[in-house]
Amino acid sequence: MQRACSKKFLILQTKTPLLQKSATIHNASNFQPCPTIADQDPWTSLRAALAEAFQAKPNGYALVQLVRACTSQACDFCGHQLHSYILRSGFASDVFVGTAMISFYTKTESLDNARKVFDEMPQPSLVSWNSLISGHVQCGQFRKALSLFIQLDGSENLVDAYSLSAVLGASGHLGWLPMGQSIHSKVVKLGVEENTFVANCLIDMYGKCESFEEAVKVFNGMVGKDTISWNSVIAACARSGRLEEASRYLRQMPRPDTISYNELINGCAQFGEIEDAVEILSKMESPNSSSWNAVITGYVDRDEAWKALSFFFRMHSCDVGMDQFTFSSVLSGVAGLSTLTWGLLIHCCTIKCGLDTSTVVGSALIDMYSKCGQVNYAELIFQPLPKKNLVCWNAMISGLAHNGKTVEVVHLFEKLKTVKDEEPDSITFLNVLLSCSNNQVPLETSMQYFRSMMEDYGIKPTIEHCCTMIRLMGQRGDVYAGKRLIHEMGFSSSGSVWRALLGACGTCRDLKLAKVAAAKVIELGAADDYVHVTISNILASHGKWRDVREVRELMRKKGVRKETGYSWLIGMEN
Repeated sequence: MQRACSKKFLILQTKTPLLQKSATIHNASNFQPCPTIADQDPWTSLRAALAEAFQAKPNGYALVQLVRACTSQACDFCGHQLHSYILRSGFASDVFVGTAMISFYTKTESLDNARKVFDEMPQPSLVSWNSLISGHVQCGQFRKALSLFIQLDGSENLVDAYSLSAVLGASGHLGWLPMGQSIHSKVVKLGVEENTFVANCLIDMYGKCESFEEAVKVFNGMVGKDTISWNSVIAACARSGRLEEASRYLRQMPRPDTISYNELINGCAQFGEIEDAVEILSKMESPNSSSWNAVITGYVDRDEAWKALSFFFRMHSCDVGMDQFTFSSVLSGVAGLSTLTWGLLIHCCTIKCGLDTSTVVGSALIDMYSKCGQVNYAELIFQPLPKKNLVCWNAMISGLAHNGKTVEVVHLFEKLKTVKDEEPDSITFLNVLLSCSNNQVPLETSMQYFRSMMEDYGIKPTIEHCCTMIRLMGQRGDVYAGKRLIHEMGFSSSGSVWRALLGACGTCRDLKLAKVAAAKVIELGAADDYVHVTISNILASHGKWRDVREVRELMRKKGVRKETGYSWLIGMEN
């Protein structure tokens, strides 16, 4: 199969020694030169307009138009110049000018600057509030968007349909059903439930919160359904694994489009037979990259990465345009296989498509190189990325942690804490703690990170955090602190944490607590060969051979066998 795939992809290979350094990767891409200033007619015209306007001393209306022009042309430099002029000329308190500046800063993802403009407005209007809230939603700052909405709801301004639709989207992305239901109540109270746009947002929210019945209820109650309404209810059914209902709505839909079929393909790839997803795709009149991406992702999620690669090559042979999500999905499959050669080849393809600097692709490349043991390559991808979101930071921290780079993990973690509009999340802290457990980091230092997660960032520890801390305590010889942590964190009903404690007892050879932990694991139904083998090993370390024979006899009667150990060696080309 690899030979066939190689032939199909020969056209995408380069003669440049890509495998040596990341710098050569970029030389291999044959980029077109960046457009010159002379080619950028909108920007040149905008600069000229600004220069002329500054001489003429524009009024508020003219400033609003100029700010909107900067926003539409994505001219950050001109926008900052204009803001300086606005501050100097005394228009900072103008609500219309201020609102335009908020929109400009949110479009350029400068949320701190947007908030500063908002705070300087004596009486922000509802449009000002909506611009700030929707800007946070568009930048993925969903919690902050909901916090702003709560502040708006307590202000003198009345929320409107636009405010509600924005925060419904935020609730859906977070999967916060109670918050979504609360906003739904406000929708009914304000009498905007018949607004098609708001109703569509409600369907989408309930679908993402896996509340299939509520999504269908809203849909059935709509008077004027549009294409988005139908696609939203199909998506809600498909995301809940209700594939028959999704198919039924698709058949009933007056004019299904590509998105309609894609939602069903995605549902089949996730919850049904992936062959059904392939069949639907093959019968579509105009499948797009999203149609193919859903199938590739389906294969990767099912641990069938080679099939994902094969489908990726088939996509290329059909001349289907590949986007950042195509490469992100297939790179995830490559990372699972730890096949560096294929990863390098696909990296080449991302460069030829001009997507290697995409945040989504960059994160996937970092993850792939890290899992292939090439963490230096991952760092070379991470450092020059023009925009780094939390996924990028977590991918790099995780890569360093799993490759034993504890010092680098701590350095990057501290650097992340200084980044505007980003802050560590539960995944970040899990990787930091994991790095501590893999190296001889003092227990008190690890505890400081653990406490900081809860106290400074308000992050509730998960079972994974607790298990990692128990392993740390076991390595440092304090297993009873691990037992206390289980009860303090409220995880005493989880077999996973007791299993982790049993492993920590094995490290410390603490037979007394090991018996307690083993009993809890068995009681909670999480027992397997690991429990019996660990107890047997601890007994042997104490010279209790009679008890060892009894445990092994019990294993024989239960048909429990120790899993055979193995080593997976991957040959890598350098």
